[in-house]
Amino acid sequence: MTTMQAIQIAHFGGPEVLQPVERAMPRPGAGEVLIKVAASGVNRPDVFQRQGHYAPPPGASDLPGLEVAGEVVEGDFSGSNPLGLKRGDSVCALLAGGGYAQYAVAPLGQCLPVPSGISVLEAASLPENYFTVWSNVFDRGRLGLREGGSKESLLVQGGSSGIGVTAIQLAHALGHPVFATAGSDEKCRACESLGARAINYRSENFVERVKRETDGRGVDVVLDMVAGDYVSRELDTLADDGRLVIIATLGGMKATIDVGILMRRRLHVTGSTLRARSVAFKSAIAKALHEQVWPLFAEKRLRPVIHEVFPAHEAARAHALMESSTHIGKILLRW
Repeated sequence: MTTMQAIQIAHFGGPEVLQPVERAMPRPGAGEVLIKVAASGVNRPDVFQRQGHYAPPPGASDLPGLEVAGEVVEGDFSGSNPLGLKRGDSVCALLAGGGYAQYAVAPLGQCLPVPSGISVLEAASLPENYFTVWSNVFDRGRLGLREGGSKESLLVQGGSSGIGVTAIQLAHALGHPVFATAGSDEKCRACESLGARAINYRSENFVERVKRETDGRGVDVVLDMVAGDYVSRELDTLADDGRLVIIATLGGMKATIDVGILMRRRLHVTGSTLRARSVAFKSAIAKALHEQVWPLFAEKRLRPVIHEVFPAHEAARAHALMESSTHIGKILLRW
């Protein structure tokens, strides 16, 4: 077998430009494995790539898709393989591109075994969100302990998104108080079911609510996918020495802030994107997830939150749903 079915971006535009196509099957190189894909995750960066706003990094596939789950069918296992993965294993993997296909190549270090108690299809919903949340909330945002030993608190903007439901669950499972914003009462109820105190941003001021429920202190970390005019309000929401971590700019690329607040209250503003980071960087995240997060699935303290699964050839419908922002949790493509 030398060819496979895939979904390509015929040209930049709306969901309809996603078209089934026959492509040559990719071949794994040094330190890489070939995965027979059972399911692919659909993520907001896929939409941006389809629109022409998020080009793949050099050397990555032009096909969209940043995460898959399936079976390892071949590869190079001669180098570093800390998880002991082998041919025939069921894995989920973080990719730089190429996930919308029957077969995908991934660096071995960016593959994780399917967690205990989770199906292969469900596992396709994990890599992009868990790598992103761990890297930004716990590494960059340093969500941990306050002086005196109490757990720090987190505010998640967009709590019903794939990133949002992951951040809520993971912080809650590790004992941190969590607030989350969402745009409807239904979405707020979903966030609450995962362990957050939810705030409907259409009817309530999230700054006032957080301050009221923290006795005026604020939260220690904010995970922001909005940016724009949210940034100045988020700084008001932070406790002294708090950290604002920006990972998307759905509300705009520019913000106006009072720098004096940063200095007086010792606040930190940071941000990151994951796709172009090195294999070594992502492999280190995979190792941390395997050690500290994957056991929480076996303990039933974490669970995939999947809104809908589409046949792969209906990728355009999946993107239309993503853009509608009516979903709660993840959208998947089944192969």
